Amino acid sequence: MLMQGFQGFMWLLSMALIVFSGFALIDAATRREDAYRAADKKTKPFWLIILGLAFVVNLIFNILSFLPVIGLIATIVYMVDVRPALRGLPGGGRPRRGSSSDGPYGPYNGGR
Repeated sequence: MLMQGFQGFMWLLSMALIVFSGFALIDAATRREDAYRAADKKTKPFWLIILGLAFVVNLIFNILSFLPVIGLIATIVYMVDVRPALRGLPGGGRPRRGSSSDGPYGPYNGGR
């Protein structure tokens, strides 16, 4: 009974780790490339590779192995250091979504 409870807890912890690393990977993928340079952080491909490896390692290996712990550390570094720096930039480091009335020099206001 005790071992089943422990296995259930470890499974939940493993799933939480997979979701956490997956969220970080998706978040890193949706940020602009130039935002990483503007925030003075490593490049976007660097973080995509590191977080992608962390996600795959969490899928393959047991939570009690040392590789998921290394992936967790990388994910935590992204979430507490890189992500807030990117979000602090104008536009939050996200791709700009202009309206249909935007021209090449900004929004068109109809001559007003």
